[in-house]
Amino acid sequence: MIDSTRYPRLSRIQTPHDLRRFAEDELVGVAEELRAYLIESVGRSGGHFAAGLGVIELTVALHYLYNTPVDQLVWDVGHQTYPHKILTGRRDSIHTVKQKHGVAPFPKREESEYDTFGVGHSSTSISAALGMAIANQARGDSRKAVAVIGDGAMTAGMAFEALAHAGGMDEEPSVLVILNDNNMSISEAVGGLTKMLGRATASRTFNALREGGKKILGDKRSSPPARFVKRWEEQWKGMFVPSTAFEQMGFHYTGPIDGHDLPLLLSTLKRLKDAKGPQLLHIMTTKGKGYEPAEGDQIGYHAVGPFDPSKGLPAKSAPKKPTYTDVFSDWLCDAAAAEPLLMGITPAMREGSGLVRFSKEYPSRYFDVAIAEQHAVTLAAGMATQGAKPVVAIYSTFLQRAYDQLVHDVATQNLDVLFAIDRAGVVGPDGATHAGNLDLSYLRCVPNMVVMAPADEAECRQMLSTGLEFKGPAAVRYPRGSGTGVAAGTDLSTLEIGKAQLRVSGRKLAILAFGACVPAAETIGRELGLSVVNMRFIKPLDRAMVLELAASHEGFVTVEDNVVAGGAGSAVAELLNAEGVLRPVLHLGLPDAYQHHASREDLLAEAGIDAAGIRNAILKRWPELATVPALSALG
Repeated sequence: MIDSTRYPRLSRIQTPHDLRRFAEDELVGVAEELRAYLIESVGRSGGHFAAGLGVIELTVALHYLYNTPVDQLVWDVGHQTYPHKILTGRRDSIHTVKQKHGVAPFPKREESEYDTFGVGHSSTSISAALGMAIANQARGDSRKAVAVIGDGAMTAGMAFEALAHAGGMDEEPSVLVILNDNNMSISEAVGGLTKMLGRATASRTFNALREGGKKILGDKRSSPPARFVKRWEEQWKGMFVPSTAFEQMGFHYTGPIDGHDLPLLLSTLKRLKDAKGPQLLHIMTTKGKGYEPAEGDQIGYHAVGPFDPSKGLPAKSAPKKPTYTDVFSDWLCDAAAAEPLLMGITPAMREGSGLVRFSKEYPSRYFDVAIAEQHAVTLAAGMATQGAKPVVAIYSTFLQRAYDQLVHDVATQNLDVLFAIDRAGVVGPDGATHAGNLDLSYLRCVPNMVVMAPADEAECRQMLSTGLEFKGPAAVRYPRGSGTGVAAGTDLSTLEIGKAQLRVSGRKLAILAFGACVPAAETIGRELGLSVVNMRFIKPLDRAMVLELAASHEGFVTVEDNVVAGGAGSAVAELLNAEGVLRPVLHLGLPDAYQHHASREDLLAEAGIDAAGIRNAILKRWPELATVPALSALG
């Protein structure tokens, strides 16, 4: 429970209705307590941190002025919503964020009526809020719709598609877009838009003159002096601010204003709250505001583990085992030294995807395209047409956003693009929006693709080299975190395409395991006396190996950390069916459902693809195996 002596105001706020009981001059104190409580809570639990600190004042102002949840706030990106969650009934449970059965790390409609739209991927807020505004307008409903877009999310094309639509409608929707401009994504924000918005910091003198003129001459469009001021404003402000870009799209632009000046925020939002038509409020904030270590290291404090707020983050120690991301990072630099036309591409995930070292050693061959996954893939395709060797480093769940480009621009033209797909399979604490559960299904149906999944770190490195050497599109998908501890090595050796590896020679059944599921499958295979194959390739499958095993075994078990529907196991069943081979096949994989946030270990167990789950499923289908001695007992 919250300590009412330390948080005398916040302890009285369970919902925004309680917040609105405070006098306006007390809100600065509420914001101070909210910031301190967020620091304390995330220090206890870990989670997304710096982004939430940057929107404390905005969160207080919005919930104070708008009648939430009737009025609808759409937050983008979702990791800035911890303060929102604290003010909307989740104050006393915020320390459970990301934990099994705890508070979700992103807005989630099932969790709260105040979470109006589920968010995990960025740049969706304007489209969603516009859709809400249109539907409400059609019903004659006067509720408000507000999109808060920040942390680099305005760099994605989808945001501009929504702006273009909203600003071009004949019947103008009343929607407010708040651009939370902190010059950051997870890394520093990049691109032309960022440079344009940066010029806004020099525009406050102009805006002060403009607002002063409105007070003197009036702000009604029907007023002749106001119309003159409006024409003067359009001519002059393009010299000072980036507002003309938004206003040419049909939005009325206000700003930039200081997003940490709560009285200024309140007065500005009061004016915009009932304004008609599409409005855009540009606020300037500091990511990590109010916690000096986070302000000084906005990247390091973007998301954190538990820490002592009085001491800051503990010094990072070298992990006991390199992560798959580390393996990719080292391989990329080594491969770039050997291949001068290798290009590294990331959609705003330099740290997460392991491109920090590459960006420093090969800056002319490093391309951070901002939160623009579609552009990243087609950029790679364009490079490949000219003989370059592009490597797209991307999370599995983010590649979903560029699926058309993968199919239409890369695979259809059979171009040499390597996809290094991180966070594949079960990811864990970030929940369903970040789970890489679908990639084997959506990749293996694409013609010309080679799809690989490593069983360990050394195999990951070999597969990356294999994909780079392959003439055509290739994908290597690997999980979050560390592998089994196999040394990755330093060479650039390759694997034979489509060739599996027999790990255990047994009898009766053959377990065909894919990627991260191989170690657990091998353990159970030895225990039950079964053959175990590290399949390595999802596409193409090792046809010869599967048919050879079918001739000597009574059935198959397929194990993958992908949804069963259309996944690697389905490929095995399709092969057997095409060859007219009748063998029972038990498919083990992820469920036809979205798993909630929990640890990776919890989710693997929940899906039944950890060692215990594999054993139980096999013995349920073939109970007679319970009496078969283990291979180790047979010598």
